[in-house]
Amino acid sequence: MSTNRSASETRRAQILELLKQADTPMTGKEIGERTGVSRQIVVGDINLLKAVEEPIVATSRGYLYMHEYVGDGQIERIAVCQHTADQTEEELTIFVDHGVTVKDVRVEHPVYGDLTASIMVTNRMEVKEFLEKITAANAVYLSALSEDHTHLHTVTADNVKQLDQAFEALRKAGILVE
Repeated sequence: MSTNRSASETRRAQILELLKQADTPMTGKEIGERTGVSRQIVVGDINLLKAVEEPIVATSRGYLYMHEYVGDGQIERIAVCQHTADQTEEELTIFVDHGVTVKDVRVEHPVYGDLTASIMVTNRMEVKEFLEKITAANAVYLSALSEDHTHLHTVTADNVKQLDQAFEALRKAGILVE
């Protein structure tokens, strides 16, 4: 019994190290192949790692370890947005075209309170992949869970100018709530 527990702990440490070293999100399948277990085992291991407060998030592209730092010189801001589902691509593209990373989306649900989901898109290709996954899963955007489609995004950029320009473009598009 202790051998299994030791093997499980070793595997979780290996998963943690893989995620910490990864430059991009890793899928459960990819982690499973690298550690010799099924995707389902990886999902369980990730949940156990999250339970001990390891900063791992599940994005539409896989698992990502959120290092404690935002990055050298990275500036973080919250954007309050409101738009239809059809404008989601426009919104995300405005951000990434200005060099801004969209980390997450957050809505206030009448029953559950604040709900947050990781997005982690930094360029048009990642926006396209995110939108394709939403479509393929026949899923709805988290913003649809709020009464008026108002939602918040945590965004980061290298400098204030990038954020200001992205916010101005969102304002002109009628997406930014002020």
